[in-house]
Amino acid sequence: MKLKRKNSARFKTIKKAIETTCMRIDILSTESMGTRGLCCRVTTGDRRILIDPGIALGYLRHGRLPHPFQIALGTIVREKIIRACKDATDIVFSHFHGDHIPLDDANPYQLSLDRVAGCLGDRRVWAPDPEVFSDTMRRRGRLIFGACKCRPVGAEGGAEGGAEGPFRFSGAMPHGDRRRGADHVMMTRIKGERGVFVHASDIQLIDREPIDQILDWQPDVVLVSGPPLYLKRLSPEVCQKAFRHARLLSENVKTLIIDHHLLRNEEGISRLDQLRRDSKNTVVCAADFMGVERRFLEAWREKLYQDMPVPLGWHEKYSNLKLLQNYLRWKHFDLSEEFFTAHGKIF
Repeated sequence: MKLKRKNSARFKTIKKAIETTCMRIDILSTESMGTRGLCCRVTTGDRRILIDPGIALGYLRHGRLPHPFQIALGTIVREKIIRACKDATDIVFSHFHGDHIPLDDANPYQLSLDRVAGCLGDRRVWAPDPEVFSDTMRRRGRLIFGACKCRPVGAEGGAEGGAEGPFRFSGAMPHGDRRRGADHVMMTRIKGERGVFVHASDIQLIDREPIDQILDWQPDVVLVSGPPLYLKRLSPEVCQKAFRHARLLSENVKTLIIDHHLLRNEEGISRLDQLRRDSKNTVVCAADFMGVERRFLEAWREKLYQDMPVPLGWHEKYSNLKLLQNYLRWKHFDLSEEFFTAHGKIF
């Protein structure tokens, strides 16, 4: 699915206007750009803020592991995130799920903590208190704290949140449906000279409390995860509520970027485009916002396997980037230049 030229130009114009009047926002990893995550970099004044430096590919979908084409793209994105970590003045973790943080036990398609641990101690690191999380999330938070060689600057501050410099942080917000005993996430508000950006993380637009907090913050740009329509357990009632909240945000926010969980299947892509057509303001996915082609590679996994069959046992053998060289082109997509730029020294 290739962006029409006029739409691509329109989104680049929107992004340029935001950079001129607000701050620079660069989205690095989301489902519309080919990988799982909600990683972005915000530059304002002398602060280079990296939020949720993590990546995943959806370990199993439709009974299949990630296709080598998606794995190749994932290696490119991972290197971008690592470079952004080294360049950042501030790093924010909204929560401790594996597609949002570096991991000590990362699978081959995620970001390993040892790739970035060396630079965490020299950055201001912002994170919620891991003690409010499940045992697994708490362990991951403690490992990140250990890599920082000190306890990160406390971000989450109860119901009222906390603030420092350009930042304001929410209290604990539900990761999806509160009624299902969801984990928690922390939302981040960043104020530039003449504008406000909110990273609303994995709220999934389901619960009303984070929506009210976002509206109270009066942002110009919001990046948020939509509801996970690909999960069969999501009821029609919950879906309807999520899209009511999406419409409410779209009516009150100049630029609403919805991505992540929503765009893991074709239905989510269609629902986003319908919301975009119905809204008086700008509603886009991350790829649209960045002015690049949409790459819904998790939603398209079956198509990838049909068009580019993968030999049995390929994933068990995968440990060397050279195995990806035959999987860098699919339809009109060509990863060759990006791939060899990211990994040139290996070849």
